[in-house]
Formats: sequence, C-alpha cells, structure tokens
Amino acid sequence: MVRLTARARLASLQTALVLAAGAALTGLTYLLMPRRAFFTHLDLTGSALPGTPQPMPPQAGDLRALADRVQADTLSALLPQAGLALVVVTTLAAVLSWVVAGRVLRPIRVISSTALRLSAENLTERVPVTTPADELSALARTVNDMLDRIQRGVAERDRILDSQRLFTANAAHELRTPLTTARTAIDVTLDGHPSRAELLTMAGDVRDAVDHMQRVLDGLLLLARSQAGLTARQPADLAAIVAASLDAAAARTTAAGLTVGSELRPAPVSGEPVLLERMIGNLIDNAIRYNQAGGHLAIDTGTAAGRAVLRISNTGRKIRPDEAQTLLEPFVHGQGTRVRTDGLGLGLSIVRAVTLAHRGRIALVARTDGGLDITIDLPHNPTATGGGDQVQRRRRDLDVLPVVAGQ
Repeated sequence: MVRLTARARLASLQTALVLAAGAALTGLTYLLMPRRAFFTHLDLTGSALPGTPQPMPPQAGDLRALADRVQADTLSALLPQAGLALVVVTTLAAVLSWVVAGRVLRPIRVISSTALRLSAENLTERVPVTTPADELSALARTVNDMLDRIQRGVAERDRILDSQRLFTANAAHELRTPLTTARTAIDVTLDGHPSRAELLTMAGDVRDAVDHMQRVLDGLLLLARSQAGLTARQPADLAAIVAASLDAAAARTTAAGLTVGSELRPAPVSGEPVLLERMIGNLIDNAIRYNQAGGHLAIDTGTAAGRAVLRISNTGRKIRPDEAQTLLEPFVHGQGTRVRTDGLGLGLSIVRAVTLAHRGRIALVARTDGGLDITIDLPHNPTATGGGDQVQRRRRDLDVLPVVAGQ
C-alpha cells in the first residue's frame, strides 16, 4: 500500500477539487445550452423589432432544420474542447497545488528536521518562527517553549545526578574513616589479653567513632529533607529566629571572646520554621567555629526589593575569592578539600539546600581581611508574624535534628 506524503495528499486534494469543479462546470454548460441556444434569434412569424427592415420570410422547415444542425454541431464540438481545457486546467492546478503545498508545509519540514538534529547532548537549536503570525508560527513557538523546558529539565537532572554522585562519594569517604577507626581500635585491643583500662579506652574510641557517624547521618538526613522540598509553609520572621539563635549561642560567643553586632529588622517569610532555624543556626555556628580569637560577628535582617534579606559576616582566616563557592559543597571545609576538623563540612551545604527549598538565593563573598560575608534573600511574606513562637511550637512537635556544624 503506497503511503503518500502530506504534501502529495494536499496537492492531490486541491487538484481533485479543481477537476471536480471543472467537470461540474462543463456538464452544467452542456445541459443548459440546448435549452437556450438560438431561440432568441429565430422568428418564425416574420415579425421584427420596430425600425428594422422586414426580412424575407423564410420557410419554417428550413429554419428548424438549420437550427437543429447548428445546435448539434455546437454540442458535439463543446465536449472535446471543454475536455481539452479541463485537462490543461487540471494539469496546471496540480503543478500549482504541489508548489503551494510545499510552501505551506515548509515550516513543518523545518520543525521535523530540527527535531531530528536534537539529542540529549544538543538542545540548543531552536525552530525559526515564521511571519506572519499564523498557526504554523504558533506551532514553532510552542515547540521552542517545549525545547526550553526540556533543556532546563535535562540541565537540572544532570546537576542533581552530579551532585548525588559527588555527595555519595563524599559520604562514603566520611563514614569510612570512623568505621576504620573503630575497627582498628577493636582489632588492636583484642589482639592479646587486654586489661580493663585497654577495654575502656577501646570503648571510648568506638563511642567517639559512633558519635561521629551519627552526626554525619543526622546531617545527611537534614540535607536530604531540605533538598526534598517543602510539604507545608507557615509564616515566620527571620529576625525572631536570629534573635533566638543568638541567645542560644551566647555562651559560645562569650567563651570565644567574640564581639557580636546585630541589627534585626522584621523579615517575614513563608516556609518551614524548623528548617529556617537550622539554616540560621548553622550560619551562626559556622561564624563562631571558624572565627578568630577576639574576632567579630555581625548579623542583620530586613527587607529589600520585595525580598527578606539575612546577612551574616565574621572575621577569620583569609579565603581566596574562588574558594568561597566550594564551601557550599558537602564535606568541604576550605581550600576545596576535606580538612579534618571538629566540623563535618555539612553546615553550609544544609544552608544552601534550605535556601533553595524556600526559593531563595545565597551569595558567599570572601572578605579581604579574612572571614566570610554571606547574604541570603527569600521571598517576602508581609503577613508573616510571630516567627519565634512558631519555631518553639514546631520544636516541640517535631523531632528536630541538631545543628550540623562546619563549613
């Protein structure tokens, strides 16, 4: 069975319409001619119009025979001439229909060829939008919009897969160290006849390793919860959450000899208060842990350009500008590598995950005299009030994970 292309079907349809219209016109002409031919010109009574000379009265029989012969000759000559004209017109219509169908379907062929050239590795090409604005140009714009969404989806998928692969590798590395420590402590202690003191020392080492693994797993769970998105949103105020977090960290800042400055203007948002508390708690813990003795910590909240803004800066060691963004990666403490400290390296990763879950933005800037300047802005919610009370209620309702420290 022969399958015609869309262009061939469209051209055939147009040609068939022309052929049918021509055949109908020819048949109608052939049927109507015998009814009207010559009767307006034959006058068998011999009467004429006023003012015209009187013709010689012909014989009625001769005129009737002549009329019949002329009519027969005319009808017999009509069919071949009309048929020839119909063939010419149909052929011309077929050629013109083929050309017109090609021009009409050209945008569709362009869309098809563009789609064939696209692949998962090449999603940058777009279909040209023709003018004037018609159904085909609307189709081209729709295809381009679809390609834009696919490209964004593929880019997001690749980013998530790369992040998951890196995160899995880093997590495996971080968990391998305490497991190795515990295994070594057990093997060394049990190799022989250990005393009570040696067993207690081994138990302490194993407990420290288990505590470290528990902190890592808690951080992983909180990070996964943040990256999973928000199931419900409630009003909260960043200023109230920051004030509560600063009160909770007052003893640590005093012990470290830090000078704390704050300017807490209302910054209402809508989100998960517990995650926001963890975000701010990690920021403050990070600013204290990696500060210098007698250093400074400043934190401000407020609104700007329709966004709730949180800014925290601290003194500390000097960080190269290109290293600042690497601190947002899991298990990275600084210099783009895993540095063994008392922190886990999940703190700022959780901060970024919570920020993105609340449709916010985070910016890290390395201070020229040392330390970090971190700015977070979230969508503003002017109806949010009472953030501090909601955090306390949510703390009682949920099993809140501890603050995960470390850059």
